[in-house]
Amino acid sequence: MSFLKSIKLPRYIKNKFFITGIAFVIWIAFLDKTNLMYQYQFQSEVNKLENQKEFFIKEIKQTKEEQQELLSSPEKLEKFAREKYFMKKDNEDLFIISPAPQQ
Repeated sequence: MSFLKSIKLPRYIKNKFFITGIAFVIWIAFLDKTNLMYQYQFQSEVNKLENQKEFFIKEIKQTKEEQQELLSSPEKLEKFAREKYFMKKDNEDLFIISPAPQQ
């Protein structure tokens, strides 16, 4: 024990408030349920979701523009229905030609 007493430590390290503060920082940084690692993961998840939000907002805007364009004239609506949903008139035959699957 005399060896430990002979070590000279600064006064602030022996202070109970300093030791309590260091213990608190260690607890928050590493041992708590929401430690720094989880906070970093949560922040990266938030950033990813914000990027997805921006993407979907752009997609919604583009879809609304296409909808306005389709509803503006019957000819464009008919063209869209024929191309996308393969609709046809009663007296027509529809032939669908698709490329062969690559193996």
